[in-house]
Amino acid sequence: MKFQILFLCIFLSFSALAQQELLQSGPMLGYSEMREVLLWAQTKEAADVHFVYWPKGKKAQQKTTSVIRTNKDQAFVAKIIADEVEPSLTYEYQLYINGKPLTFDYPTTFKTQPLFQWRSDAPDFKMAIGSCTYVNEPKYDRPGTPYGGDYQIFTSINQQQPDAMLWLGDNIYLREVDWFTRTGIHHRYTDARSLPEMQPLLAATHHYAIWDDHDFGPNDSDRSFIHKDLTLEAFKLFWGNPSYGLPNSKGITTFFQFHDIDFFLLDNRYHRSPNKRKTGERTILGKEQLEWLIDALAYSQSPFKMVAIGGQVLNTAPVYENYANHHKEERDYLLKRIEEEGIKGVIFLSGDRHHTELSKYTNDAGIDLYDVTISPLTSGSGRSADEPNTNRVEGTFLGQRNFGTLEFSGPRGERKLTIRTFDSNGKELWMREIMQPKRD
Repeated sequence: MKFQILFLCIFLSFSALAQQELLQSGPMLGYSEMREVLLWAQTKEAADVHFVYWPKGKKAQQKTTSVIRTNKDQAFVAKIIADEVEPSLTYEYQLYINGKPLTFDYPTTFKTQPLFQWRSDAPDFKMAIGSCTYVNEPKYDRPGTPYGGDYQIFTSINQQQPDAMLWLGDNIYLREVDWFTRTGIHHRYTDARSLPEMQPLLAATHHYAIWDDHDFGPNDSDRSFIHKDLTLEAFKLFWGNPSYGLPNSKGITTFFQFHDIDFFLLDNRYHRSPNKRKTGERTILGKEQLEWLIDALAYSQSPFKMVAIGGQVLNTAPVYENYANHHKEERDYLLKRIEEEGIKGVIFLSGDRHHTELSKYTNDAGIDLYDVTISPLTSGSGRSADEPNTNRVEGTFLGQRNFGTLEFSGPRGERKLTIRTFDSNGKELWMREIMQPKRD
C-alpha cells in the first residue's frame, strides 16, 4: 500500500511538471471590466486550457472558466473570459493545462473595475506606458552589436505595481524572415512574449496595446502592406483589448474606460497612405477613424482624454514619421477640430521615436494639449536632444531606455495626472503634473 501511494505521488508530480512544461508564455491579463476579465495563455502544443478564479482569500468561492483547446493555426493561444466576477474586487486565479493546475513563484491576481459612479469619487490608479520592445534572437538579427537589451526593465515596471499597462506600439519587431508568412509572424510574437523577465508583469497587470510599423509590417509600412490582415490576426491573438476596429473599418482601433479616465486607442497603420506618395489623399487615420475620434472626444466626460497613437502628434519637427511631416494637413485638421469643439483635457500618448519627451501645445482657444512620448523600452536608444521640437517641455527629453507611469489621483472635479519616467533599473528620471482643466 505504501508503495502504491508513493508511486501515485510520483506520477502526479511528473504529470504536473509535464503540464508546466507545456506552457509557452503567460498567463497574461487582458482587459478588465466590472462584469468580465480577459485571461490569456499560450501553450507549446495543442492542449486544453482553463482558469479557476476566486475573490482574494476566499478560495471556497472559486469559479471555473470554459475550456479552450489550443491549436497551431492560432499559435496555441487561449483567450478566455472570466465572466462570473463582481465589480470592485481583487481575484486570485490559477491556470490549468490538460486539467492540471500550474503554480508560479509570483502573484497571479486580477482586479475588476470599480463601481463608484453615484457613490464616491473615482479611485486613484496607476498605468504603466512604454513602446519599442526589441527582443534579440541572434539567428535572425542583423550582424553586429545586439539591438535589444536591458530586459530587467520589465522587472522594474512590475515593481511599480501598476494597475494596468498600455503598450504604445513596436511591441515586437518583425524582421525580414517574418514579414511575409503567418509562420514568421507567429514566431516573432511568441519569441517576444516568452521573455522570462516579462512573465510576472504579464500575470498581475491588465494589458492593453496599440501597434506601430514594426508589429504591423516592415519599417514605415502603410496600407499597401499586402499581409496586413495576417498581422492584424496576430495582434488580435496576442493582445487582450476589448475590441478591434470600427463597425465599418478594419484595424485595431478601440476604446476603454479605466475608472473615470477614457482611453482612445488609434490605428496609425492599417489605413495610412504611403509617406512618399505625391498624389491622392494623405491620411494616417482614414476618414472614418478620424471622425469617430472627434465624435468620441466631444462626447467624453472624462477629466483627461488619453489618445494613444503610434507616432508623435505635437512634435513640430517635420522628420521621420511625425504627424507634422508627411501628413501635416490631417494633423492640422484634427487639432483645429479639437479647438473648434472646445474639447479640453486631450493628452496624446505616443512612442516610436526611440526617445522620450513631453510636448505641450496651446491652441487659439487657450486650451492646452499634451503629447507624452515614451520610447524605447528595450530597443536601440541614444538619440540627442537637438531635434527642433518647439513644443517640447524643457527638461523632459530622454535618449535612453525608459518607461513611464501615469498616476491619476484626486477628488472629482480636481483630478490630477502625475507623469513619471524611469530608467531600466527603476530610477526616477523626471516628473510632471497636469491638473484637470476647469469646466466652462
